[in-house]
Amino acid sequence: MLTFYHAPWSRSSGVFWLLEELGVDYSLEIVDIRAKGGVAESYRAIQPNKKVPAIVHDGVTVTERAAICIHLADAFPEAGLAPAIGDPRRGPYLTWLVYSDSVFDPAIAARAHGLTYRSNDYSFGLFDDMVGNLERHLSANEFAAGDRFTAADTQLASGIGFTMNILKVLPDKPVFQDYLARATSRPAYARVQAKDAELARLHPWEQNFG
Repeated sequence: MLTFYHAPWSRSSGVFWLLEELGVDYSLEIVDIRAKGGVAESYRAIQPNKKVPAIVHDGVTVTERAAICIHLADAFPEAGLAPAIGDPRRGPYLTWLVYSDSVFDPAIAARAHGLTYRSNDYSFGLFDDMVGNLERHLSANEFAAGDRFTAADTQLASGIGFTMNILKVLPDKPVFQDYLARATSRPAYARVQAKDAELARLHPWEQNFG
């Protein structure tokens, strides 16, 4: 049994994409993270900060996008979205899964809100350092982990697409657009875009970071 807690057009859309890539059965629970009165307090038993995404898999709750992706890709290895332990791509795969959550996302949020700080003030470091690292890596690699698409790309490409093309915080660079075109050319991505659009129609709210 796999239950996915999701809000359309939010940070959980990358996990939605991963679930479609895995091709596994799951039930979808919509969490209205933008409700005027806030998310119901009962949801805190699933996600302590009342955020999305979260999953419950065979009775075990997993939160935080990187943890969810590692768990799911390892739980369903037949999809081939996680390099195995011992594969040299395992290190870059794990690095970029966690980097998307722990460096890319907070650096983007800090820049979007005009936060001024020194590199050592926050664990995620400077926005310009993040952009430089991302540009160097994607100039040398087709995908996050190297030469093939993995679960890390569902998170990295989702983040790049939103923050560059919608939020307009990440610089619009050809290397980012080229990577985005490669990663999002997959049928699972198109399915999720259509499903999220329909969910947003059924549960209308203003699109934001979530």
